[in-house]
Amino acid sequence: MEWHLIVMAVLYIIAGILHFVKPRIYESIMPPYIPAHRAMVLLSGFAESALGIGLLFSPTRVWSAWGIVLLLIAIFPANIYMATSQKFHRIPSWLLWARLPLQAVLIAWALRYT
Repeated sequence: MEWHLIVMAVLYIIAGILHFVKPRIYESIMPPYIPAHRAMVLLSGFAESALGIGLLFSPTRVWSAWGIVLLLIAIFPANIYMATSQKFHRIPSWLLWARLPLQAVLIAWALRYT
C-alpha cells in the first residue's frame, strides 16, 4: 500500500474523530441556512472516519474515494462561508481563501484511487 494512501486515510480518520471530540468548532463553520448543525457535524464526522477506514482496504477503496469526493463537494459551502463571513476575522483572510482551491487538490488526491 502506498504511503500517501495511508496518510490520506489517517487524515480523514482523525478529522472524522475530531468532529466528535470538538463538535462546536465544526458547528461554528456551518452556514446558517444548513439545518441541524450538530447532527450534520456528527454525520460528516462519521462519514469522514468511515471513508478513511475504507481507503485502507482494496475492496472498499474505490467506493471510499468516491465518497470522499462527494463529501468534499458537500462541505465546500462551509469553506465559502468561512471565507466570506466576518465571523472568522481572527483567521488570516488569505488562509480562508486558500482553503477553497485546496478542496480541488483534495478531490484530485481522492480521484487517484477511483
